[in-house]
Amino acid sequence: MLNKIPKLLSPELVKTMMEMGHGDELVLADANYPGHALHSRVIRCDGIGIPELLDAILELLPLDHYAEHQAALMSVVPGDPVVPVIWDTYMEIIAGHDPRAVTAHEARFDFYTRSKSAYAIVVTGEQALYGNIILKKGVVKSG
Repeated sequence: MLNKIPKLLSPELVKTMMEMGHGDELVLADANYPGHALHSRVIRCDGIGIPELLDAILELLPLDHYAEHQAALMSVVPGDPVVPVIWDTYMEIIAGHDPRAVTAHEARFDFYTRSKSAYAIVVTGEQALYGNIILKKGVVKSG
């Protein structure tokens, strides 16, 4: 155990975030996400919801303000009546850590393609539909 590291973050996840460089991306995936089919570096966080995990991650992970968007959500598939209310929760959490952060939306298969080039995918126990989010790591600034 260490001080100031949120208890939800496993040693494997903290190590992964430490290894990531500027511009690398981390996918926080819901329980339905095909993480293992898309990537070889998958971290399991079963039983943990994305809102709690997102809040803990953003305690440590700076977002990339050199990029147009610091986060991306999976868009609702056309014709699907689902309204992902969890997105509002994500926006509140992100704004609490980084009020300047901008979030984009990506079509389902574009999101999957982007996930393949992410640094890692974190598969969670999140059950909200369209609960997936990609975070782009920024730089740690001194001072």
